[in-house]
Amino acid sequence: MATKSGIKERTNDKLMEPKHYKVIMHNDDFTTMEFVVEVLVSIFHKDQVTAETLMLDVHKKGMAVVGVYPYDIAYSKVNKAIDMARAEGFPFRMTVEAE
Repeated sequence: MATKSGIKERTNDKLMEPKHYKVIMHNDDFTTMEFVVEVLVSIFHKDQVTAETLMLDVHKKGMAVVGVYPYDIAYSKVNKAIDMARAEGFPFRMTVEAE
């Protein structure tokens, strides 16, 4: 696009969606099922039925993807969940992977 000063201005209208990351919850033999459901409801905003289904997936399969978020949100949710678990004395484990 030409301007009055004779300088051409480049515009780049191509917007990129932010990269998303999977939040993965891992099973352990100490964290209670009730606590896992509480984390899924309070931090990941799952309804009770979805939270229970995800908790059973984690329990039976060893892990489950509990959400997909932009980087900052994924790590923020994981840190909140781990802090909550440590306060209760659970060795709860979650990881984040690029989608």
